Amino acid sequence: MELRLLFVFTDMILPLALGYFLHRKGILSDAANNLIIKANIIFFITLLALLSFWILPLSPGILILPTFGIILTIIPALLAKIFFVRSYSDVLDQGSYMMSAMLANIGTLGGLCAFILYDEVGYAVIQLVAMLQNMMFILICLPLAKYYRAKADLTSAEAHVKFSRDMFLTWNQLGVVGMITGLALNFMHVPRPESLGTIFQILIHVSAWFALLPVGYLMNFKNAKPWYRKTLSLVPLHFILLPLAIYFPARILFSEPMVINILLLAAAAPSAINAVLAARINRLNVDFTIASFLMTTTIFLLVLFPLFFLYVTHGGGF
Repeated sequence: MELRLLFVFTDMILPLALGYFLHRKGILSDAANNLIIKANIIFFITLLALLSFWILPLSPGILILPTFGIILTIIPALLAKIFFVRSYSDVLDQGSYMMSAMLANIGTLGGLCAFILYDEVGYAVIQLVAMLQNMMFILICLPLAKYYRAKADLTSAEAHVKFSRDMFLTWNQLGVVGMITGLALNFMHVPRPESLGTIFQILIHVSAWFALLPVGYLMNFKNAKPWYRKTLSLVPLHFILLPLAIYFPARILFSEPMVINILLLAAAAPSAINAVLAARINRLNVDFTIASFLMTTTIFLLVLFPLFFLYVTHGGGF
């Protein structure tokens, strides 16, 4: 089991480093990088969701997990607003801070970590938590980012977003189709062929590379460097306050240590690359969100998850 901790290097750190190297050397183009991102979303994530949900042990408790995806967006927004965001005088920095606090890397990085700890079932459980993240990104995070942009421009006290069908029916939602298909096969008690389990074990690693190599490509350490110190308050927010806020309702609602541990893992997930996208779309402080992503991801990969892994694999349970 301890050998799985090597996946932190082979499936997380290594693709990030390679993506950064390929960008610096001009080997990979923006178009090719975008193609890798789309291939992961459309093919690998959808197939992994289908295969893992096909064998997910079903219970009423498990099926309420998607609501935690909403909670894990709203609670950090409230914590950030109450305790941290006022320390930034620049409105664009405030908006970038809110995006970095609200958007966490639950589905991709959290999914791989859950797989390392609990195999396919762990991956499926954390995807249930992450499945409503895209909805929160569209309904809450993007309008909030636009509000901060409007506030910075001093043009309006409110930001208005025009919603269209295209915002909701995108390729990013295809993974949900995989989840629903897998659940349908599960409900109908269709046995999953053993060979598909072997395929899953291969695809999870391929998907990690397709997900994280493009992230490494987008890293810009030089531009982010001046902002690291200003993002330090995200450390207690992501890694202490939010897990504590989730721990108590998780203990009340669930008795299975695996589910509680995965919820804590999701709560402690670092800032997501979607925070960078939200900042870029609305012309907030993009370098701030990149610094937030790099700092929280580094701490998570090198310190937090290895310690959590050792605790869980040596009989720990909350």
